[in-house]
Amino acid sequence: MRDEHTVICSPAVFELTSTEATAVPVKVDLTYHSRDPYAVRASFRTGSSSVEWVFARDLLHGGLVGPSGTGDVRVQPVQRSPTKVQLELSSPSGHAVFTTCAATLADFLCRTFEAVPAGSEYSW
Repeated sequence: MRDEHTVICSPAVFELTSTEATAVPVKVDLTYHSRDPYAVRASFRTGSSSVEWVFARDLLHGGLVGPSGTGDVRVQPVQRSPTKVQLELSSPSGHAVFTTCAATLADFLCRTFEAVPAGSEYSW
């Protein structure tokens, strides 16, 4: 395990999509801790509170280029808009589909892989 610890934070805007209404922007804080090298935390700010989800870093990375994930979390490029990524979340309390800028997500993930390269997570 390494002695140094890295935290990478990046604000983003995800758009909550719906078939009945226009997309609603949601502020999201993406956070990566080298002490938990396989995970990315996303804090969705909803008014005065927030909802936090934890994703596998590899799942988000895979979703930049093709469908990734099964079950509660799925990520994939938006077919009609290659500059966007779709994030689908399901839980017992509901279902939500978001889109966000692929370049913003890719930049964040690139910084996490610079801090902790793929394949070296176990040493952290």
